[in-house]
Amino acid sequence: MIVNSDQPFQIVYSIFSHEYLGLLLESFVVQLDEKGRLSLAYQNISSANAAEFDSGLDATDYELIKLMDSMQPEVIAKQYMKKKNIKPTEFLQKIYDPKTEDLDIQGLLAENLEIKRSKILPKLIGKRLFEMGSDKYPAWKEIQVNPEPATVLFHFHKNPDNTHYWPTIKHKNLKLDWQYKNGYFICKEPAWLIVNQQLFHFEKGIDGKKLQAFLNKKFIVIEKRIEPGYYRGFMKNLITQFEVEAKGFEIKTEQASPQALLAIRELQYNGGEDLFESEISVPEESKIVFELRFQYGEYDFGIQSSGGENSGNSVRLEEKNDTYIFFKTVRTSQVEKKYETILKKKGMVFIHGKFSLPKTQAFEWLGTHEEYLEDNRIQIVQKNGLNGKTYHIGKAQITIEVNENIDWFDVKAMIKFGVYLVPFAKIRRLIISGKTEFELPNGEIAVIPASWFVNYSELFNFIEERSADELVLRKHHLAFARELQNGELIKLTLSLKLERLREFDAIDDYEIPSSFNGTLRPYQQAGYNWLRFLNEYQFGGCLADDMGLGKTVQALALLSYEKEENPGFASLLVMPTSLIYNWELEARKFAPELKILVYSGTQRIKDPWKFRGYDVVLTSYGIVRMDIDVLKDFYFNYIILDESQAIKNPSSNIAVAVNKLKSKRRLILTGTPVENGTMDLWSQMNFVNPGLLGNQNMFKKQFLLPIEKQNDKDKASRLHAMIKPFILRRLKSQVAKDLPEKLTNVKYSDMTAEQEKVYEEVKSYYREKIIGELAGAGRGAQQFTLLRGLTQLRQIANHPKLVREDYKGESGKLEDITYMLQETISEDHKVLVFSQFVRHLSIVRAFLEENNIPYAYLDGSTRDRQAQVEKFQNDDKIKVFLISLKAGGVGLNLTKAEYVFLLDPWWNPAVEAQAIDRAHRIGQENKVIIYKFITRGSVEEKIMALQDRKLALAGELISNEESFMKSLDNEDIRALLD
Repeated sequence: MIVNSDQPFQIVYSIFSHEYLGLLLESFVVQLDEKGRLSLAYQNISSANAAEFDSGLDATDYELIKLMDSMQPEVIAKQYMKKKNIKPTEFLQKIYDPKTEDLDIQGLLAENLEIKRSKILPKLIGKRLFEMGSDKYPAWKEIQVNPEPATVLFHFHKNPDNTHYWPTIKHKNLKLDWQYKNGYFICKEPAWLIVNQQLFHFEKGIDGKKLQAFLNKKFIVIEKRIEPGYYRGFMKNLITQFEVEAKGFEIKTEQASPQALLAIRELQYNGGEDLFESEISVPEESKIVFELRFQYGEYDFGIQSSGGENSGNSVRLEEKNDTYIFFKTVRTSQVEKKYETILKKKGMVFIHGKFSLPKTQAFEWLGTHEEYLEDNRIQIVQKNGLNGKTYHIGKAQITIEVNENIDWFDVKAMIKFGVYLVPFAKIRRLIISGKTEFELPNGEIAVIPASWFVNYSELFNFIEERSADELVLRKHHLAFARELQNGELIKLTLSLKLERLREFDAIDDYEIPSSFNGTLRPYQQAGYNWLRFLNEYQFGGCLADDMGLGKTVQALALLSYEKEENPGFASLLVMPTSLIYNWELEARKFAPELKILVYSGTQRIKDPWKFRGYDVVLTSYGIVRMDIDVLKDFYFNYIILDESQAIKNPSSNIAVAVNKLKSKRRLILTGTPVENGTMDLWSQMNFVNPGLLGNQNMFKKQFLLPIEKQNDKDKASRLHAMIKPFILRRLKSQVAKDLPEKLTNVKYSDMTAEQEKVYEEVKSYYREKIIGELAGAGRGAQQFTLLRGLTQLRQIANHPKLVREDYKGESGKLEDITYMLQETISEDHKVLVFSQFVRHLSIVRAFLEENNIPYAYLDGSTRDRQAQVEKFQNDDKIKVFLISLKAGGVGLNLTKAEYVFLLDPWWNPAVEAQAIDRAHRIGQENKVIIYKFITRGSVEEKIMALQDRKLALAGELISNEESFMKSLDNEDIRALLD
């Protein structure tokens, strides 16, 4: 029969007996008649249809339904079925058939069901419970569920010939008549008894096996010959846990205040889960397990569990001349709870009576709270599980002084463990190698505090040992030392002169060299001052101003100064090939007295000694890579890398090559110091200031992994402090007030019907594939599939032809692009058209050619880049410049453009910003209007929404952002594919 959820109904729970699995419970809804009584109309309710009856359910009902679903025969059987071609009913029949039975699986099934019953029964308090009728009617006999627990008193009467033993049960202080009443235990661990159509549970969670025998028996007789064993074992344990009424022997009860013990033992790391659910897990570090115990006289006990039989009381037995005396120690739970609260205040929360921390944190906790433990009379006990070691327990102290010397900082340090002074060099070596403990003179094992690894590991890596007694720190670690001083981790002494490096604004103005032919804007003058300041202290630096703010001009002013100050010393400028001509033009304009050599082309003379007759040598990254064996023998004045993100991969051939070059000083210029991740930063900063961020492995361990994988804000902040003096980054919005206005508009395009059909087909395919991989093998398995799927969806949002050559339909976005191009051209404006996909540009290109519209074009295969730029800049007939995002993102000056069309959103907004900066830069006189073309309802729209949420990390470093793809979590992926 079906129950109408719009009419009154009642949820009920029913007990029935399964032929193999014993007592099970199931949930039903029963229709109520006009008088509010249960009718004969009913149906099963499960998680699948529960929402239909939501009006009559509460949160507990939903939990009960889910639990009862999980204990149904066909569900529970499947957990143990190795073969999938057999039905659950057949499987159970085979398991319980005496000829084919499997006792092991029977035991597992019984244990599993008992656990489920123990979870279900407490939740039935306040619910309606029935026994199911033989006709399967779920509300045959109602069982009253008693909320108050019953109590058990065990009686032992010792007679001359034997001992009688039986239990009595009381409920609401009244003796319960429960024997010979056809009662039964629906659950035994803990006991839940049904008798007289009532369900009872028990105060101390007694095991039902202790009561089962008495359902149909008044008492049990313990024969004389087995009395001693029975008294020593079973009876002693029973007296420990429960109330016992004794006759013929004696039970003496003792009560006292305990001594609190904090016992520690070591749990070796084995790669498994944390048994005690502790807070912080350090890979490959063993753990210290804390156990709070309480000593009463000769005995000590762990924390009493909140449920179950074990009360933790102690019973000892004295036997003499056939007489037995039991001495029972009753624990004072209130006092024990007080000690739990005392330790909880210091962050120690016990789960299952235990608490664990990684070893370094554990002994630091003990040292930090040594006085607190003493004041509260909590005694530390080192258990046998410490592998025979005796650990030092007490405060570890570290004091570090950093004092300025001529070319470096001197480092003085003092380290104490208790009364023992420990050489700093020893601790430094241990921390660098990741070792956590060493032996003190008294044989105790000292453990290095976890906070030292957090606070000092970078410093210890940066410190250099000049001799056994001389420790030094390089001058370029000044900001890092200042950060440690601010955190009260070291004492730092600096000269007033070096203090100035802390604040860029405090740097004095430097005079512009007379040979420099130009006027610097105020922010450019400030940049020149910074470059000169770094020059004075022989630091390398990264000028990371926004595109279009004149990094070239600031660098040329510095090189003009160097020609006046150090004539005859050549500096090397390395850049992408496409920028060499631009640098040559800028140098002739602003620094005409600089002698420039262009070291490029197949006719170049590979003789570095010819450089001595020049002030500046211009070359490309490709030439440096090929000619490194020639160039590495020449000692340059400055080496300056333009668009230095070219060396962002430290293992690339070009990064390896430029690091072999020799010079007095180094600079890098870039608008995007971080494109993909934190390692980009290490590679470039290590070029200008070798050792500033440690070696590559140290940087990865200390900064990259904590920042990128764990989103560690403190590490990001420390890294920012370390690089801050050596990176100068200004945004156009901050400094270039004289630039014309820039307006950004989003143009939403609707897909055509044919386009949407293709989009939905591809989306459905990848959604099913990727979401399936997320639920199964995990994120790593679907990374490639995800990238491929998202790329195809982005391409279809542009035009399905990018994915399907045979597509004959139209594209909504192309219609909007071509319309707006015609409008812009008709109004005599110039426009830059950027796309990530060269094939997309080809489709737009075909439209322009069909309509006889002249254009300039640039992608990665274009040879005459500068010719295309000049054609667009100087020819009034050329209104459109088609540019691939990657090829045209840097090194172009396209100030004649008034419009920028971004045909598809890029993962990284900074790359889009670079494209816009081709037009919005110094020299632009007109308002720049940007249009971002977004296909409505596509993955493009969702990418834009996600971009805003993904800017935090690198912004904390240098106002840029990390790879969009790295930052996607599973929720983001699902959102993109909805």
